[in-house]
Amino acid sequence: MTIIVMVLTFASGASDVTSITRLGNVFTSVMTGNLALFGLSLAHESVSQATHTVTAVASYVAGVAISTRISWHAERRSAKPADEPPGEQWPSHMPLLLGTELLLLAGVLAGWEVAGSRPAGGSQFVILVLAACAMGIQSAGVNQLGLGNVSTTYLTGTLTGLITAFARPDGKPGWRRPLILVGLLSGAVLAGVLLATAAWAVPLLPLAGVATATLLGSIRRSPGHRPERPAPRS
Repeated sequence: MTIIVMVLTFASGASDVTSITRLGNVFTSVMTGNLALFGLSLAHESVSQATHTVTAVASYVAGVAISTRISWHAERRSAKPADEPPGEQWPSHMPLLLGTELLLLAGVLAGWEVAGSRPAGGSQFVILVLAACAMGIQSAGVNQLGLGNVSTTYLTGTLTGLITAFARPDGKPGWRRPLILVGLLSGAVLAGVLLATAAWAVPLLPLAGVATATLLGSIRRSPGHRPERPAPRS
């Protein structure tokens, strides 16, 4: 499960770099940052900044709501096996969630290409809506995996938990938190490189990350696959 979460975090890192640089200087997944930016826009009376942050937050909220409703209906139809440890099962509704996210990210790619990799005006807002909604779906979906406080979008808690584990004499950092942070950094770095060298390809990064996670999840759910036990305190 760690690799799946890592590639999803790669997707969110690439998406955030894209939105910060080309979609109005806002985040598609870090809503804490957007709320701070909204406060700054009010202080500076910046209508453009305020509009972009409100759009990003509202779209993310919509994505979380969509993901939560899909998960809720799925949970009512099927019960998790009693002998399945938390964080080991790939829920049956995850392909639908990630498929919906992939559809939204495909829309981001289409809008990006139509705008010539430099969206502005209405196209910028449309792409921002699609990208932030996709990240909301992803974030809420990961919450359904039973991995505790692990997230693929807001990672301050992940970093805090990692440092806490290292600082405690009896701490057990595990591999999950470091790999998630590496995933975020890798997505951000690669997106930055592509923005300078091949901007047309930047939206392919989140698509690739989510598609890879979907494939790995399908393999994990296959009858012949035996999931590994999660690492302690990871």
